[in-house]
Amino acid sequence: MIDDKLGQNVEILLVEDNPGDIRLIVEVLKEGKINNNLSVVEDGEQALAYLRREGSYQDSIVPDIILLDLNLPKINGTEVLAEIKRDPLLKYIPVIILTTSEAEQDILKAYDLHANCYITKPVNLEQFLTVVRSIENFWLTIVKLPRR
Repeated sequence: MIDDKLGQNVEILLVEDNPGDIRLIVEVLKEGKINNNLSVVEDGEQALAYLRREGSYQDSIVPDIILLDLNLPKINGTEVLAEIKRDPLLKYIPVIILTTSEAEQDILKAYDLHANCYITKPVNLEQFLTVVRSIENFWLTIVKLPRR
């Protein structure tokens, strides 16, 4: 079963404004065993435009999974999550919160808005890489994602 999935191409949208985190996530997913197309947007406004295929994102592909930071410029991640889960065309896309916030109110709010999981980014580089590999191993090999 897993071998079948290795051949599929998974569309991933990364919503992240930290260039260092973007670079690390790109590298881990490039090295991974899952074929994927990773699209990156750096703020909440771009994320919603991408998902709604507006403006310069008219040719964007609806992602199979979204990695979403909460602390974003323009429109924060919580608002982006609320918009995704409110939209009948987007609400089934799994959203993984990947953020530095450990605040209990952020965790509760994310789950209240139907985030699929909440992961706090480790500060240690090796732990951060392990977390991203774990996301790939679980969400892209074990979990059955809804198809677009």
